[in-house]
Amino acid sequence: MRHAVLLRGINLGPRNRIAMPELREALTMAGFEAVRTYVQSGNVVLDSDLEPKAVARLSERTIADRFGLSIDVIVRTAGELAAVVQRNPLREIAVEPKRYQVSFLQRELEPGTVDELMALAAPGERVVAIGREVYAWHPAGVARSKLWARLASRSLGVGATSRNWTTVTTLLEMANGRA
Repeated sequence: MRHAVLLRGINLGPRNRIAMPELREALTMAGFEAVRTYVQSGNVVLDSDLEPKAVARLSERTIADRFGLSIDVIVRTAGELAAVVQRNPLREIAVEPKRYQVSFLQRELEPGTVDELMALAAPGERVVAIGREVYAWHPAGVARSKLWARLASRSLGVGATSRNWTTVTTLLEMANGRA
């Protein structure tokens, strides 16, 4: 089964540095197959017979053992990733893929947290939570967005990592063997 493995917070600034060739090697040595990475921010597509939660645990343990880093890992199967792209609840307004983010969560958010996110949205921003994903449109970018700051923080009450729409769709193409 093909999986998208998403590492939180690596290669952003001087902390949590992992070279992608070394990450591919470590994951391959851990028993994963067809390990491929996309850009430097911890996007991996690989094959494993393990269930997604087991892939996440083994990936986290491998990263801790090899690199000495405690990194949260979120995993989606290729089918789950395809469903994320298919849903695309903001397709009508999110016209710039670099300003359109999907936050992948370990589990669904509490309803109160979703309400808090909606309240943080600036004029023009949109946020939609569906299952274990939060779709967020930031037409003015993320730099000054209170919504983005909350999505990127650890205060959601659940492990999460975000990717822009270009990365999400590229990972799906990789998972489907088209990239």
